[in-house]
Amino acid sequence: MDRRSPQALFLPRLPTRRNLRWASGLVLMAYVTAHLLNHSLGIVSFAAAETVLRGVQHFWHSLPGTLLLYGAATVHLALAVAALWERRTLRMPPLEGLRILLGFALPLLLIAHVTAMRGAYQAYGIEGSYARVVWGRWNLPGATAQFTMMFAAWIHGCIGMHFALRARPGYRRFSHLLLALAVVLPLAAAMGFVSMGREFQWTGVPPAVVPNAAQGRTLDAVETGIEVFYALGLAALLAAFGARHWLARRPRGLSVSLRYPGRTVQVPRGWSVLEASRSHGIAHLSVCGGRARCSTCRVRVLGPAEHIGEPGRDEQRTLERVRAPGDVRLACQLRPRGDIEVTPLFAPPPNGGRPAPVSSFGREHDVAILFVDLRRWSGLSERQWPFDLAYVLDRYFATVGAAVRESGGVPNQFIGDSVMAIFGLETDLPTACRQALRATELIGERMDAWSEGFEAQFGQRLDFGMGLHAGRAAVGEVGYLDTTTFTAIGEVVNTASRLQDHSKAAASRLVVSLFAAQQAGLAHAAEQVDTLVVRGRSEPLAVICSQHAPLAAPL
Repeated sequence: MDRRSPQALFLPRLPTRRNLRWASGLVLMAYVTAHLLNHSLGIVSFAAAETVLRGVQHFWHSLPGTLLLYGAATVHLALAVAALWERRTLRMPPLEGLRILLGFALPLLLIAHVTAMRGAYQAYGIEGSYARVVWGRWNLPGATAQFTMMFAAWIHGCIGMHFALRARPGYRRFSHLLLALAVVLPLAAAMGFVSMGREFQWTGVPPAVVPNAAQGRTLDAVETGIEVFYALGLAALLAAFGARHWLARRPRGLSVSLRYPGRTVQVPRGWSVLEASRSHGIAHLSVCGGRARCSTCRVRVLGPAEHIGEPGRDEQRTLERVRAPGDVRLACQLRPRGDIEVTPLFAPPPNGGRPAPVSSFGREHDVAILFVDLRRWSGLSERQWPFDLAYVLDRYFATVGAAVRESGGVPNQFIGDSVMAIFGLETDLPTACRQALRATELIGERMDAWSEGFEAQFGQRLDFGMGLHAGRAAVGEVGYLDTTTFTAIGEVVNTASRLQDHSKAAASRLVVSLFAAQQAGLAHAAEQVDTLVVRGRSEPLAVICSQHAPLAAPL
């Protein structure tokens, strides 16, 4: 469902704040990464590092490179200031706090370096060189300042990338490799710095153009002026933030009441629901750090429309992506204007008074869900011995489970005579749907082969039904204490189960949603579509019923 107004549907979309933050951050991260890689070449030799530096400088000193780099830095800092000002509390997870602290400390750490290198080039045409940088800082205070600057920039960028990507399956799949690279690269850059310094001690410092005394004093004055200006601006921002917080806490009737399940809290008007949760110790999941990316902080909202307001563009796009109903909002973006009732949809269970770690709860992912159900099980149970039933179930589960695993899925739940399987934990959604349809084909072939001797042995025909749907679900461990299981939760799971139930009434072996079939690449699917009212869904669902053989999709 598109939440935009009819007028907005025809207006060109400007970059959102989230996209600007992401794009500018990628540019700065690419610059820092290239810089550290360049430093690392010092392990080979000063000449190798200097040769590459000349080529890199040629791009960054050009007009496009200058606009790209300093434009990204300006946009990123401006968005950081805006984000800090919009916060109504500084209570946050430690890692998120470290990211913000490093982000605002970086300009102070970088001003001296930027002035000495880029300032000297712009003002006097003096190119930066490793001879100037390394030998100029070849002492304990200088090297400490250099390493602090490098590590701060790198750690800030890595934390930002982690927050933005940690909900994505591809990132999680390669996270250990990325962590190793994140540790090795700055260490290699530090080793390159030290190697070049040692080389200078042994062979002498190569000739390099340096600012004269007058130029040096001018650059120092500029550096001091920029540092004082930035420090005063940051102090003014923090002072204004503190003053606003103090005024908001005064009893002036400007607070709002948020009713959580079993608890009501009062917060100043302007606070986000996520800030309210954190401030009052209410467990509230938020994977992306409150940047409207992951949707894990979503809440169901009840209250007057004027108290809730309309979602912004970043929030709106995320809600559309997860197909959220109209009464669901993101807690990190919703700033109530009056009393409302909120219910966190993915709030983690208490764990010693603290929210459970994200890794133990799981993540959101696009998956295909397949349900397989054995028919006429109740009648079979009345006539057979329990051990015979156990044999039937064991072989049935083995047949379905093997077919699912061979197709790339995970057989997840074995309840009664039903099996639930998840596809797409390590793939994209189209591949997951193709794998699921391949599994239905294998299940059909193997169950048919088994049924030849089943009727003679048990006196009834072996039959089964399947339901398949695709979409976004929360996947992770659920349960109580030590009794937990890995599963998927969400509308897609409920709908797949209902489609399996409908296969009985439709006398079909497989009922698959049109969406899943189209994702799998079945171009002919539109010719076989039925419309089904599914219990629990607000809108009818287009489905395909296969009466005899499973649908097939190319892998």
